[in-house]
Amino acid sequence: MICRVCNGGLQILLQYENMPKAAQNFPEYKDLPTEKGADLEVCECKVCGLVQLSNKPVPYYKEVIRAVAFSEEMKQFRVTQFTNFVDKYSLLGKKVIEIGCGKGEFLQLMKDAGTDAYGIEYSDDSVQFCRDQGLQVEKDYILYAHDLLKNQPFDCFFILNFFEHLPDLNSTLQALHNNLTDEGIGIIEVPNFDMIIQENLFSEFINDHLYYFTEDTLRAVLSRHGFEVIETSQVWHNYIISMVIRKKQSLDLSSFKDHQEKVTKELQDYISGYENGSVAIYGAGHQALAMISLAKLGDSIKYVLDDAPFKQGKYTPATHIPIVSSEMLRKDPPQAIIIMAASYSDEVARKLEQAKLGINLSILRNNRIYTIEA
Repeated sequence: MICRVCNGGLQILLQYENMPKAAQNFPEYKDLPTEKGADLEVCECKVCGLVQLSNKPVPYYKEVIRAVAFSEEMKQFRVTQFTNFVDKYSLLGKKVIEIGCGKGEFLQLMKDAGTDAYGIEYSDDSVQFCRDQGLQVEKDYILYAHDLLKNQPFDCFFILNFFEHLPDLNSTLQALHNNLTDEGIGIIEVPNFDMIIQENLFSEFINDHLYYFTEDTLRAVLSRHGFEVIETSQVWHNYIISMVIRKKQSLDLSSFKDHQEKVTKELQDYISGYENGSVAIYGAGHQALAMISLAKLGDSIKYVLDDAPFKQGKYTPATHIPIVSSEMLRKDPPQAIIIMAASYSDEVARKLEQAKLGINLSILRNNRIYTIEA
């Protein structure tokens, strides 16, 4: 048995016999002679820690069936939640989609909150019911990571107590990522396994729910697929974990190039103040080697000093500058030394000052050259 999310091995935590096969489609009297229960295995992934059932999904797992649609308390909770959500994240008039919208119970409330609301649902009857209510709903189900939904990209999505039913979370989350704008956000809600553990609610396991998420495991699953959590709370009497998430933003490293150009010019200006080939560098660590390459100093450096014997007598990669020991400072001294020894730079500077070699010293620190006064 392997984890549906990370392919790690599963270990069995609990085994239940003769359990209900599903939470929906109750048997009628005529079905009783042949109706049988099912055994459940509650497992934990040894790698990612996600608790899940080893059982197959129920036959209707693609459909959303909400008995809570009849609850006035739930309706008022959603009205307040959606109104605050739309206001906080500036979603007025923006395109949102509910994945698994059932008969549009919550989709209508999101529309009433001022969004351009869309939904997908697999049940033909539910889709037609939604359309009869004037809702923009398509018959669809996310099956593959590359699936593109009609009317995408969306500014926001929400999956409300449907996520735990889906056998292939990896494909669902990747497809969601692909169907959102770059600034896309969403709400995911699942039963709160943290609370189930705390309250010893041993009767919570049912075939319909393939996964049992804690805040930590839900956050980890979302992070694997390019989402970051910006809000998390326990709602509806602590029974539900509610997370507001958004697409992770790509790192902006454009400033690296600006700093590279600045430091390169500063180094080249410094070196040009001396005779060609008369400046040495102290340090053959990876930062110094990279700086020599990036600043194109290969033809202007006399040699590179380093205290590691296994580097001495060799050459800098790519730029081919000889690496020597500090003994070379007396045999063939340079006019100046630029210390590039990272966290050891001050220690190296003190050692060179104490040697009283009469060589100009400077340190490259935080992308600046600092001259050491004699």
